[in-house]
Amino acid sequence: MPRLCTFATWTAVRSRGPALAALMLLSACMAGGNPLTKPAAVVAQPKGTAAQNLAASGQSSALIADLQARRSVLPSGGPYAQVAGAVVAASAGAGQAELRVAQLKAKARAKNWLPSIGPSVSLTSLGGLATSLLLDQALFDNGGRKAQRAFAAADVEVAAVDLSIAMNQRVYDGLSNYVTAERAKAQAVVSEQAAAKLADFSVIMQKRVAGGISDLSEQRVIDQHIAEMQATVSADRRAADAALAELAVIAGQPLTGLRGLDRISTANLEPLTVLRARGEGARDLAQADLQLANMKFGLAASTGIGGDGAAPALRLTGMGMLNPGAKSDMEALRQTSDVVARQTAEAAEAANRRSVTLEQKRASLASRQAQGAEVLRQTAGNLELFTTQYKVGRRSLLELVGQYDAYARLQRDQTALAYDIALTELEIARDRGELVDGASL
Repeated sequence: MPRLCTFATWTAVRSRGPALAALMLLSACMAGGNPLTKPAAVVAQPKGTAAQNLAASGQSSALIADLQARRSVLPSGGPYAQVAGAVVAASAGAGQAELRVAQLKAKARAKNWLPSIGPSVSLTSLGGLATSLLLDQALFDNGGRKAQRAFAAADVEVAAVDLSIAMNQRVYDGLSNYVTAERAKAQAVVSEQAAAKLADFSVIMQKRVAGGISDLSEQRVIDQHIAEMQATVSADRRAADAALAELAVIAGQPLTGLRGLDRISTANLEPLTVLRARGEGARDLAQADLQLANMKFGLAASTGIGGDGAAPALRLTGMGMLNPGAKSDMEALRQTSDVVARQTAEAAEAANRRSVTLEQKRASLASRQAQGAEVLRQTAGNLELFTTQYKVGRRSLLELVGQYDAYARLQRDQTALAYDIALTELEIARDRGELVDGASL
């Protein structure tokens, strides 16, 4: 805590001129000693402050360091990485701009220990205007300036987390559209093959009808199966086109020539929502400390330079304690730490619940995929048996058509499972901030 300036200190420096005397007096008050013997303490004070280092390098914060250490799980050179690169390049950069603004504010707050200098204009007794420069320096502020620096540093952390969340969400949106398009394309291939096979059955039925072996009602049943399968093909094609069109908007250009899925492996990192809750909590605590400091009594010194500048003076600041409800207000502010702790715990609980849900969903889809593969294998065996029995006259053509239609739809659903698993993995990676390299942000 800086010591108050003594009369001896002022006497020692005022002979050097009013302007220089004022500067040296304020420096002495801030440093807590004689300005003639301890000037170095004033210069050394701002070095190494958290806000200054954070704005300069972005590595003094543990939260920022955590974000920078996160690496993308997308395999380089694969379709996922190419989609992600295009999507990031097309970003408007609003998150980066907000982070730069927060960093500049933190850099400014890092210098709040310096005296403020501003013009002073007053009306003289003769009706004229007297102008001068007014220097003002807080001597004792109950940690208010420190709280300002802490608030600015926490604001940078929140902006950094918001940027990571926004970019991971943007990459996820692009990749989810890509995977959705790939799923629709794969299902369309299955549906087209099924429609072509049903068309072959329709040709056989037409010959049977022409020969009087079957009637037109059987032909209509097969035609209905074909129409339904062709409608499914059209729906799959439209879904693929819609997803690719949305991806082109996000990426700023059509992405062609990309096919297939990449396998990704996520790490058990803390979700970004928890980091954001922690950053917001630190910011709330700093704001509460600042409000508490402003309510308590403080001390500031001021002096004028040039013209008929004001004489050096000391003044009390922070008269909030005189308000009738000050005690309750201060107690409420002191409860901020408890509120922040509870909010952070709730955010962690919500993130853990979501993580567990996604992991269970992925496990369930993988189990369904394994079980569905076995069911599909058995259905394929039954289809072969039906085909053999049809050839020897033990099964009708309509029975064979119905069996094949069921097999084709089961195959289509089985094909979609791999892409559903991929989408779930991308959700997990997005929540953990693993779709974009943190250092690149």
